[in-house]
Amino acid sequence: MSDIVVRRAHTGDENAILGLLRELAVYERLEHRFRITPEIITHDFFCAPPAVGCDLAFLDERSAGIATWYSTYASFSGTRGIYIEDFFVPGELRRRGIGRALLAHVAKHAVETGVTHIQWSVLKWNRPAIDFYEGICAERIDDWHIYRLVGKALQNLAAS
Repeated sequence: MSDIVVRRAHTGDENAILGLLRELAVYERLEHRFRITPEIITHDFFCAPPAVGCDLAFLDERSAGIATWYSTYASFSGTRGIYIEDFFVPGELRRRGIGRALLAHVAKHAVETGVTHIQWSVLKWNRPAIDFYEGICAERIDDWHIYRLVGKALQNLAAS
């Protein structure tokens, strides 16, 4: 039987993080946006306090999944949350319980620290992920659109 181990990432995991995030970028057809480096990971993931949380899953000591996340706050309800920025298990390792173990690890952290909700986004075409999320009874929120201000538009607004 294969052993799944999930733990918080630490110094020395930079290459595992980089590799999994690169695979995610390729899977999501976003490799053209991939800019992160081991130096950025060291600076942002392992600073004090870290800019982002990162949990890694291992299967038989092989890096097998990643979740990056950060804290959020819901001002209307006065509650803290977690937003999962990246969640990925390589295709050949899916359907072995790795994704569930990884998400359960984030959920355990949430419960232990008083966080009331975990939220994330999924690409509309990513049916396997949607099926997985619905299989764990995650609620889909259809009432909102996601917007991003970036590049020239961000610079223009900042300068106004």
